[in-house]
This record gives sequence, structure tokens and C-alpha cells, in this order.
Amino acid sequence: MIRQSTRLMADDPRVRAAEKKRTGLLSRTLSLPFKVLGVVLVSIFISVLIEWAGIYFAWWSLPGADHAEYVMRQEMRWLDSNFSRSLLVSDPVIFSGQALAAVNEWLFVRSGIAEWALNADSSGWVGRLKEYALAAMYVTLMTLTRCVILLLTSPLFLLAALVGLVDGLVLRDLRRFGAGRESAFIYHHAKRTVIPVFLLGWLVYLSLPFAIHPNLFLLPCAALFGLLIAIATSTFKKYL
Repeated sequence: MIRQSTRLMADDPRVRAAEKKRTGLLSRTLSLPFKVLGVVLVSIFISVLIEWAGIYFAWWSLPGADHAEYVMRQEMRWLDSNFSRSLLVSDPVIFSGQALAAVNEWLFVRSGIAEWALNADSSGWVGRLKEYALAAMYVTLMTLTRCVILLLTSPLFLLAALVGLVDGLVLRDLRRFGAGRESAFIYHHAKRTVIPVFLLGWLVYLSLPFAIHPNLFLLPCAALFGLLIAIATSTFKKYL
């Protein structure tokens, strides 16, 4: 009897749907760090390609790798001046400096790329190749600087998500008690859009080929993130 009831429960469509939902949620949660890492790597690749194209077609006002170096130093100045306090680390400036220095050491210094790029001949095709190598180094460090900024501002996105969740729950209760219409279409599309919009915002910010103050991009992105969570929560089904 026990085996038969277990078999019947396994064949129940509702049980299979619940197990599939739990498995899908777990897989999405476990795959999120790899998605973030993929976004960072793709951003570095896109940024380097854009910077190289700008050097080749002379898009930038500064020659050679000077444009990439300027953007990198500007991002580092904003990191040092605007992120002196954080909920995640006690001293964000020291933390960011040590993290970027470690990345530079492992990626460029120990590999010999930095020494070759700084000491290579500046004439002919070697000099041209040197400019592209320096630009790739500066762009990589600039992108990682923006990654540190995103890490330090992650509580902003958590706050936006919390505000959106609370606001959505209030709107959902008003809809329940006010006999409002329920739209599964809006709910499912808003739920599916939350993570892609979040990752797409990171990708765009990390890949921008010019210096931009973090607040000009992160505040609207966090507001949109919270809005999507509010929409998804408010349109959730009335009865569980």
C-alpha cells in the first residue's frame, strides 16, 4: 500500500510540477554566480574590442592607449572619492586597492605582459602592438574597477528589491480585497524579465567605453530592478 501510494503521488501532475519548480529554482540560484562571471568576462571582451576599434579608427580624442588609461584613472578616482564607506567592508578604498593590485599582479605582472608593454620599442608595428596591449590592460582594470563599484553598491539593489517587494505585496492585497483583475501574462513576463534586466544593466555599465559617474547609471538601474519586482509581486495570483 505504501509503495502504491508513493507511486500515485509520483504520478500526480501537481507533485511533478512542484518538484520541477523546486529543481528549477535551485538550478537558477546555483547558476547565478556563473552568469555573473560570464557577464564580467563578456564585458571585458566587448570593452577591449571597442577600445581597439576606437584606436584603429581614431574615435578617441586621446591617442593610442591614453584614452583607456584616462577612463581607468577616472573610474578609480570615483571609487576612491565616492565609496569611502560600505556595509560590506570596513575600508572600501583599501579593499579595492588590494583587489585591483592582486588582479594586476596575477594577470599582467607575473605573466610578463606589463613588462613587455612598458619596455617595448615604440616605433613601427611593435609600437602599434604595444599600444593595443596597454589599452587591453587598462580596459581590463577599468572593468574590474567597475565590478568593485557594483559589489560595493549591491546593498542598493537589495534595498530596491525590498522596497519593490513590500510595495508589490501592498498592491496585491489591495487587488485581492478590491476584487481587482488578475493577469498571469504580466506576472510571468515581469518575473522572467527581472534577472535578464539585472544582468543586462551590469553588462552595459561594464562595457561603456567612456567614464561615467556610477550614480548616473546605478540609480536608474536599481529603480528599474525594484519596479520589476514590484510588478511581479503585485500581479502574483490572489490565492496560494
